Amino acid sequence: MKIGAISLGCDKNRVDSEKMLFRLSERGHTFTSDENEAEVIIINTCGFIESAKTEAIDEILNALDYKAKNGAKVIVTGCLSQRYQAELASSLPEVDLFLGTGDYDMLCDYLDNGNVDLKEVFKCRDKFISGRVLTTPYHYAYLKIADGCSNKCTYCAIPYIRGAYRSEKIEDLTAEARKLADDGVKELILVAQDTTRYGIDLYGEKKLIELLDELSKLDFKIIRLMYLEPEMLDDELIDYIASNDKIAKYCDVPLQHISDRLLKMMNRHTTKASTLELIDKLKKRSIKIRSSFIVGFPTETEEEFKELYDFIERSKLDFAGFFEYSAEEGTPAEKIKGKVKPSVIASRCKSLKKLQEKILSDKCKSYIGQTLSVVYDGIDYDRQCFFGRTSFQMPDIDNLVYFESTVPVSVGEFYDVEITGTDGIDLIGRVK
Repeated sequence: MKIGAISLGCDKNRVDSEKMLFRLSERGHTFTSDENEAEVIIINTCGFIESAKTEAIDEILNALDYKAKNGAKVIVTGCLSQRYQAELASSLPEVDLFLGTGDYDMLCDYLDNGNVDLKEVFKCRDKFISGRVLTTPYHYAYLKIADGCSNKCTYCAIPYIRGAYRSEKIEDLTAEARKLADDGVKELILVAQDTTRYGIDLYGEKKLIELLDELSKLDFKIIRLMYLEPEMLDDELIDYIASNDKIAKYCDVPLQHISDRLLKMMNRHTTKASTLELIDKLKKRSIKIRSSFIVGFPTETEEEFKELYDFIERSKLDFAGFFEYSAEEGTPAEKIKGKVKPSVIASRCKSLKKLQEKILSDKCKSYIGQTLSVVYDGIDYDRQCFFGRTSFQMPDIDNLVYFESTVPVSVGEFYDVEITGTDGIDLIGRVK
């Protein structure tokens, strides 16, 4: 069958989609980006926050419009389906099939023979497969090392959607990564809800460094670590990141807030003091820091917001994202009284984003005159120049390096780029 697939949400969901596509291709199905040609439209959804839920519903409704026109089947998978299975089935009866986050093998069986055991839907745990149909540019890819989460932060629905934390085996991940390297991937990005806890559930102890040892033997130029929980980012791991030439000197550490009172209410396992100590350690080892913060958590006072603002202003993190608090059904935080007004949350979030933009803009100016190693990602036709990233810039979410070259350049290759200027938060340069 000819299939149109839409993947929504995070990079972990992207990996699920890529493995789903591989399963389908192994069964002889083909893919199309034209929904008018599709016999089946599959939407792999996100259901984490309100905006993601709205986006998913909009995509489902768009797909149902195509179904009305050309008779295509519509199948909904992923987090939204897992979380709201009964509600969706009732409100969207036109959808042919709803499947959960671990039902991709059942999806293939359904398309092959039209049958599925509805009693088993939303209970499955798909067997591990290493095959992927990459949806990223061929020179970088994500490696999902675990699924689920056991941290139980009070604002987060992931444990209720994805279940408890489950690590994949080192040998399975190494085999998957080896195939990616053989296919030309130069940058491997490790993701999970919490990469720092890798192995504890499976081996009884942390195994991230052992996994990284195996991955470092493969033909990658950069290995990037995302979703490092601050309380688990210890001296041993910091030393390893700083000393391993293949590991990007870049840590994505979700801090969420700086107020001790709010961190406790969030069931985060850090304090302001431990956060300041961690940032100092990372900076001393010349490791760039990306973080994310929740703005407007229930009962957040003006003083606590000011405390967060002052922290951002003084710590000068390299990259930071700020997200308006979204009350998620079934989470402990949803029941907390003292919700902050949406208008106040929006105003606070806007001011933090503006502050961080200035910090990043100022940091960019410090690179003028330096030569940086930049991977060529693509062409910006509006600007009439190439663009790429350094090892301290994550695809899709961080700023870019725009550059010119008088010699031929190839996508996925690394070039020495002299930084000659800036454009807001982006760097401008030329290949030397």
